[in-house]
Amino acid sequence: MQQRLQAGIDALVARLLRGQAADGSWRLGFIEQGTSLDAATVLQLQNAGIARPKLVKALAERMIAKQSDDGAWRVYPDEKTGNASATAECYYALQYAGISPDEPFMRKARKAFADIGGLGRIESLLTKFQLALIGRYPWPRWFPVPIGILLLPASSPLHFFQFSGYARVHMAPMLILADRKPVDKQPHIRPLTPDTRSDAELKRLQRGWHAHFGAAVRGLSEDRRKGPWSPAAKIRELATDRAERFILERIEADGTLYSYSSATLLMLHALRTLGYSTSHPVVEKAVRGLESLTAPDIASASRRSMQITTSAVWDTALISHALQDAGVPAAHTAVEKAGDYLLARQHVKLGDWKRGVKRPAAGGWGFSDVNAINPDMDDTTAALRAVRGLPGHRGRAAADRGLLWLLAMQNSDGGWAAFERNVDHPLIRWVPLDGAEDAATDPSTPDLTGRTLEYLGRCAGLTTAHAYVRRGADWLYRRQEKDGSWYGRWGVCYIYGTWAALTGLTAVGEPGDHPRIRKAAEWLLGIQRADGGFGESCASDRVRRYTPLAHGTLSQTAWALDALTAAHAKPLPAMERACDYLLRRLQAGSGPETEYPTGGGLPGCLYARYDSYSLVWPLLALAHYRDKYGGAPAEPLE
Repeated sequence: MQQRLQAGIDALVARLLRGQAADGSWRLGFIEQGTSLDAATVLQLQNAGIARPKLVKALAERMIAKQSDDGAWRVYPDEKTGNASATAECYYALQYAGISPDEPFMRKARKAFADIGGLGRIESLLTKFQLALIGRYPWPRWFPVPIGILLLPASSPLHFFQFSGYARVHMAPMLILADRKPVDKQPHIRPLTPDTRSDAELKRLQRGWHAHFGAAVRGLSEDRRKGPWSPAAKIRELATDRAERFILERIEADGTLYSYSSATLLMLHALRTLGYSTSHPVVEKAVRGLESLTAPDIASASRRSMQITTSAVWDTALISHALQDAGVPAAHTAVEKAGDYLLARQHVKLGDWKRGVKRPAAGGWGFSDVNAINPDMDDTTAALRAVRGLPGHRGRAAADRGLLWLLAMQNSDGGWAAFERNVDHPLIRWVPLDGAEDAATDPSTPDLTGRTLEYLGRCAGLTTAHAYVRRGADWLYRRQEKDGSWYGRWGVCYIYGTWAALTGLTAVGEPGDHPRIRKAAEWLLGIQRADGGFGESCASDRVRRYTPLAHGTLSQTAWALDALTAAHAKPLPAMERACDYLLRRLQAGSGPETEYPTGGGLPGCLYARYDSYSLVWPLLALAHYRDKYGGAPAEPLE
């Protein structure tokens, strides 16, 4: 096994080294995330009259190719029934792209949508907005809070900055649109099966919110005295100006809003509603930024897909770290070039995250190479792992700044969130916003807390003897599921969370025989497949319990193996079988093991398949297994 293990590691190292770009980054492929952003891009370009015929055609071809045999579209491959949101988005976008509704596959889509349940089954708020803009879904009276919320001070029980940063950059243009309610209804577009249940659903969703908080904020958008000089009209004008300013101040250098295509598309809709022409510099630059986020589909070069963002910083940090853990020295040219690339992208200016920090100082990293104002915990720890061994003062100084930023971002409850500190107000959970807990808040999560602890222990040399590390470990124990697993927010899903928690806890000195750690390891051993692999469905985060996949995946098997390696002093037969699975599947090449999405985005709406994941995580897990056990034979469970 030892010789075969090393051969597998060497092959992965050689493959990754060949894939490095001239600037030191790794850009191995694209982030595949279904069809929602493809559809939204077509609707935006065609509605605005922005002529990009080749791009529209390429996006349409991919949407057609992604249609399931039953006529519906799905958010992830094994989704049991068709997804109402994805089906509606693609059906209308294809018509805007010039596809006839009489095509057999379009008729099939209409039938599938009716079988799913029609408009009443649409859950995604972004889908509802897209359809409202083309007159195919009713605008709510105000969504789900009035635009006047932008004027409430931080001392208010509820204010705009209590929403997560991800939510805010989407909500600002959405609030403008919900207030103005523009409709660009094309008469030649054939609708899906009529369904009025959406009106009742909207009223049901709003009822709980109105009963508790509606009276407190209704005056911000309504006034019995009509006319341009009524108090409510003035409030709406001031709030619109603030929303516009909020948007413009958060545009990245490439023209995108926060480097997200989804937020940029909403921004373009909102700016057009405010009177910006398609030739306005802000609009033109945003369109160019969107074009830079498109990537060719791996199945066909003629098809393109719209990514939500690019993952160059994330991929580069992960790969550089994995190469170093596999034995590539820090003085290697590839590692040094990657280090230069990452050091140049450490954030140097304050962003919205500063609101929750007493003495804010920049030092984090973001996800994409154009992200300069929105750092996150996961990318920061990944980058710090990659640059920790770089020679010279510059690397040490950057690592010190990153560590200080990371520690300053610890939440009051002891855990770490994704983007900001203490953005988890309980009032936000009452807002009638689909998926509010996942999209509108930014709470501590087991995966991010575990990954932060892993860096603090393994790379910074800290243990639970340090009070803030102890608080992080205690938070993780409190959030462990009854079966021993942990839920992972940014990966699929319980395997991911359990891996992050176990590697984090053991890195900061928690013993492998701790009852909680033993229980988690036993849970992992209990879900291993007969072929040695591990596989979990995206459905897990919808039902909030582990849901097995019909096959294993390389990334999830690597996470499970790495977690078991961290928790056991000696190798087990189950771990050898996991190594064997990885080595066999890596040699076999592409297949469902590499193509299934294992990255998390928005539960039920957005999942990601990273081209890098089937390489970097197996390399890391195999290297850790080799380094810990050497050639020691596996021992059976007691």
